[in-house]
Amino acid sequence: MAEHNYIYPENAVLAAPLSGYTDLPYRRSLRRQGCLYCFTEMVDAASIAYNNSNSGGLLHRGADEDFLAVQLVGGNMEHLRIAVDAINEHSFDVFDFNLGCPVPKVAKKHAGAALGRDVEMALKCFELLAQRTRFPITAKIRILDEVDPAPTLTLVRGLSELGARAITIHGRVMSRFYSGNVFSNIIAECVKAVPSTQIIANGGVMSWHDAEKLRRESTCSVVMTARGMMGNPWIFREIAERNDFIPPTVEEWAMELKQHIEDMCSYYGEGRGMTLSRKLILDYLRGRGFGGESKNQASGLSSLDDFYAFLERIKVRGPAASYFVNPPRERRLRKA
Repeated sequence: MAEHNYIYPENAVLAAPLSGYTDLPYRRSLRRQGCLYCFTEMVDAASIAYNNSNSGGLLHRGADEDFLAVQLVGGNMEHLRIAVDAINEHSFDVFDFNLGCPVPKVAKKHAGAALGRDVEMALKCFELLAQRTRFPITAKIRILDEVDPAPTLTLVRGLSELGARAITIHGRVMSRFYSGNVFSNIIAECVKAVPSTQIIANGGVMSWHDAEKLRRESTCSVVMTARGMMGNPWIFREIAERNDFIPPTVEEWAMELKQHIEDMCSYYGEGRGMTLSRKLILDYLRGRGFGGESKNQASGLSSLDDFYAFLERIKVRGPAASYFVNPPRERRLRKA
């Protein structure tokens, strides 16, 4: 790989940029469990252009972060120009342009995946960013057709010619959002088409089995996980260790959750930190044999004292006995 000057080493696993999630406390949780390559939350170019008070915080990099990429989304050329110039005032290892986000509030602005489908305009925006950023530039896209690789190849070749050092490809079209088949064969066609640009496969990585399948079928050694890491930072160790991975005990699981929520309260203040943490706690509970009562209680937590009491209760109770009878392949825990 060295001859191509790729950014990421072979077999790397990237943590996807997730709006409302991958802030500094979230990234620190992922890093504690083996993640090396993190992104900021997706940053809206319009928020920076209009000097939204929240946008600056999204660009905060911890002193302990050896690698951090920033991801920008937007479809307005003037907003993109202002945003890239503002981002140049910060320190990042990679500048990523989002052409793959399918959510309606992004798509209605002709940004994200909606912009990615407008190949000519997408390349025009990317060219502006490539000319102005002081960081290595990459892009995140979706496939544009489930059968015909040609539209996706056109976009990928264009991005490569404009200087993209890497392109992450989600193997689902925009209308599929995050469900359905991942068309790894389309990603594999892109790998062959642009050997000088690193292609990263994305879509459906919820366990090491999924990561191996995606690597094999896409011919990409580097993959990205998104939903698979939500409430499950251990997925990075799991993918690295494969069959040797030992899932956390309930006690170890609770310790990581406790550290994450304490970091949130330290970073945002207790009131706001606990409000933002409710969805995180629900993510940690999901798929691990904790019943509806625990989830209902988590939704109403408003202080650290309440959280500590809640965590002690569910630690003592543990997952339902049926969880350990036939444990899921994903989101595993083990008995002490």
